[in-house]
Amino acid sequence: MQKTMKIEGMMCGHCEAKVRDTLNDLPEVETAVVSHENGTADITLAEPIADETLKAIVEDLGYKVLEVK
Repeated sequence: MQKTMKIEGMMCGHCEAKVRDTLNDLPEVETAVVSHENGTADITLAEPIADETLKAIVEDLGYKVLEVK
């Protein structure tokens, strides 16, 4: 299962790494590819996870999630 998040507020590679590492630490996530330039996180899931859960995790890092699809 694939999900894409639109994220606002990532300004550099450090921001990108923080979001990527946090998402990759979730047991439901196989891989997360994050781009601060595009403001996206492309996530491959091993197990289902609620969009609201993903949104809350990223927003707890200080970024704004515009959509999860």
